[in-house]
Amino acid sequence: MKKYLAFLRGINISGKNKISMAQLKTELEAAGFQEVSIYLNSGNIVFTSNLDDPRPMLEKLIVESFCLQVPVYVILMDDLKSILSNAPEWWDSGDKDKYDNLIFILSGDSPQEICDLVGQPSQNLEKIEVFENVIFWTFDRKAYRKCHWWKKTASPGIAEKLTIRTANTVKRVLG
Repeated sequence: MKKYLAFLRGINISGKNKISMAQLKTELEAAGFQEVSIYLNSGNIVFTSNLDDPRPMLEKLIVESFCLQVPVYVILMDDLKSILSNAPEWWDSGDKDKYDNLIFILSGDSPQEICDLVGQPSQNLEKIEVFENVIFWTFDRKAYRKCHWWKKTASPGIAEKLTIRTANTVKRVLG
C-alpha cells in the first residue's frame, strides 16, 4: 500500500463547489481507499491505496458522488516529504509577516512554464523557487495586494492550472 495526499482544487469556497468532507470520506472508503483522513474543509485528503495513479478514480468518484468536476492533485506522501526537505531556507521561516505557500501544478505545464506565464515576483515583497514539480512562494502579508504573483495566480488562464496550499496546511497533512 502506498500513502498518498490529494488536494482538491476550488471546493467549499464562498458556497461554491460544495463537497461534504464526511460524505467524501465515506465515499472514498466505500471505493476501497484505506486509512482515509480529511484535513480542513478545503479538500486535503490523506489515504492509502494500491493504485499507481489514484487521481482518475478520485476525479470519477467526485463526479459520480457530487456531480462536480474538480481538479485533483495527487502526490505520494514520501515525495512531498522529500520536496519539503529541499525547501528554500526563506520558506516557512516562522516569520509572521510572511505568508508561505506551495504551488502544485494541475495542468501539463512545467513549473518553469508557470513561472514564465505568471512573470517575475514583486521585488522585496515576494520570492519564488522551483523545485522538481512545485513552486515555493512567499509573500509579505501586509503588502499582499502589491504582490504580482498574488494577483496573477488567481487570474483566469492561470488559476485553473494550479492548486495552492499554505505551509501550515502542508505541514498539518504530513502529521
